[in-house]
Amino acid sequence: MPGKRAGHLVSGRILVAEDDPDVREILVYMLAKEGWTDVDAVGDGDAAVAALGAGSYDLVLLDVMMPGRSGIEVLDWIKADPERRHIPVVIVTALGDLDLVAHCVARGAEDRLTKPVEPVLLRARVAAGLERKRLHDREQAHLLAIERERARADELLKAILPAGAVDELKATNRVRPRRFEDVVILFADVVGFTAFCDSHPAEEAVRNLEDLVEWFEALADLHGLEKIKTVGDAFLATGNMLVAKPDAEIAAVRCALAMADASGYLPVPWTIRTAIHVGPVVGGVLGSSKYNFDLWGDTVNVAARLAASGLPPGTYCTAEVWRRIAGQARGSPLGPMPVKGKGTVEVWRCEGLATG
Repeated sequence: MPGKRAGHLVSGRILVAEDDPDVREILVYMLAKEGWTDVDAVGDGDAAVAALGAGSYDLVLLDVMMPGRSGIEVLDWIKADPERRHIPVVIVTALGDLDLVAHCVARGAEDRLTKPVEPVLLRARVAAGLERKRLHDREQAHLLAIERERARADELLKAILPAGAVDELKATNRVRPRRFEDVVILFADVVGFTAFCDSHPAEEAVRNLEDLVEWFEALADLHGLEKIKTVGDAFLATGNMLVAKPDAEIAAVRCALAMADASGYLPVPWTIRTAIHVGPVVGGVLGSSKYNFDLWGDTVNVAARLAASGLPPGTYCTAEVWRRIAGQARGSPLGPMPVKGKGTVEVWRCEGLATG
């Protein structure tokens, strides 16, 4: 395998492409004598391309003058292939072909050997080429590991922050709090969760709540909403904030109704109360560590307090939301309802989507 050593030399898999059978046999013998025994030998350019296409090599000894596809054509084929262009190619030429050597080097050959090949030079050229390949492979493995870690970091960030916030964080190294207009807020609150926790082990309660939240995440994503966070047993999602969504109000209603349906079919059939409001919010990340995207403002407070109210399980909308989805949903007005810190708010109970 590349990177191990034959004696004190770097080992690797070698392809010898030489049309003269005597020279080919001598090259294989000389390589074996130096400890390089993982060697394949072919007699023309087409066979060389076939071997390279079928296997993985760390160095090619390439005769330039071969019948059919020439060594130069094989060299061009290797250097044009993104997966093989880094294989070192040592050309083998007759004495005095300096112009041909220069031509091959210009096209990507690493080095050259002159026939008849001197064992000392063969050893030096092959060892140097394999070492370059080993260093290249190590660098590529390192870059691949870095890319995997970067992708993992991105996945972790996307699990913590909305996608738009991740993009801003990567571009500017911060997510500055700022005002967003016309944001739809969806709060979902589990009815009776505290009582469930009092009568069940904490591990069981959290495990079942996790099942519910995973469903909520999937439904929010399906309806084009962004999960912001969970607060205890409450789930917060937004529409038309970091990603423009003109129909965010009815999307939130559809999502809320789907949440209510899904929650009843889980192993623990939860009942939920959802509340939807729309208006301006301030959103962003405070601090420079342990990132947490948060929202502030009256719009958030109204939806949160409506979801946590003593209303029966169901989906509730403020009058502004209901006005915007007029004709797309069925419901009934509940009139002005007291909301802590806000006074009274006109509330509608959504009973389903409009038909026809």
